Amino acid sequence: MPEPRLALRGVTKSFGEVRVLHGINLVVQPGEMVCLIGASGSGKSTLLRCMNGLEPVDDGEVRLDGVDIAEPGFDLGPIRQKIGIVFQSFNLFPHMTAYDNVALAPRRVLGEDARERIVSLFARFGLGAHMAKYPDQLSGGQQQRVAVIRALAMRPQTMLFDEITSALDPELVGEVLDVLRQLRDDGMTMVLVTHEMGFARELADRICFMDQGVVAEEGPPDVIFSKPQKQRTQQFLASILR
Repeated sequence: MPEPRLALRGVTKSFGEVRVLHGINLVVQPGEMVCLIGASGSGKSTLLRCMNGLEPVDDGEVRLDGVDIAEPGFDLGPIRQKIGIVFQSFNLFPHMTAYDNVALAPRRVLGEDARERIVSLFARFGLGAHMAKYPDQLSGGQQQRVAVIRALAMRPQTMLFDEITSALDPELVGEVLDVLRQLRDDGMTMVLVTHEMGFARELADRICFMDQGVVAEEGPPDVIFSKPQKQRTQQFLASILR
C-alpha cells in the first residue's frame, strides 16, 4: 500500500466556544477523488481548509505525504505549492488579465515565467482565446476555470475544491465539472466539497457524508447513494435527491 497522500487523524477544530470538527479521521490515497457531502454547517469547508493549513487545527495530525503539516510552527509555504485549493468565489484580481492572474504566483513564488505551461493550460481548458481578457469580460464559468488554472499553474500534487459550482448559473456548471473530469482522468488526487450529487456519484472513488463535525458514513458512491447504512445519511440523501 503506498503512503497516503493525505492522512488526518483525530483532527479537532473550534471557533470560540463552537466545536466544528470532532476528531476527524480520513485517509486519501494518491490519485483518489473523495467527495465530502452533507448539510450546510456540517464542517465540510472547515475540514477542507484544515487540509492545507489555511485553518490551524486545535488537535490531531494532518499528514501530507507522511509529513505532519499541523505541527506548530511548521513552514506551510512549500506545502501550498503541493496542495492547491479553489473556492466558490473566484478571487481573481479585477485589474489583471486572466493570463496575469495565473502567472502571478509562479513568478513570485516559484521564480518561473512558466508561460508555456500556462498557455497550455488555457488551451486545454478551452480558454486559449480569453487569456488577455479581464475578469469582468468573462462569464462566471470562465472565471472559475481561470481560478482552477491558477491553482494548477503551481504544479500541485493534490487539489482541494470547495463548492466551486455553487456560485454559478446552472447552465455554467457543466463546463466547470468537465474540468474536474479531465483532472480525474489525469489521476490528480482531489478532495471536493460538493452538492452536485450526480457528479459525485459518477466520478468519486469515495463519498464521505459529514454530519455535525464528524464523518458519519463513508464508502463507494454506489453504496452510499443506493444503500446507506446510517439513518442520518438516509435522511440527508432523501431530502437532497427528491
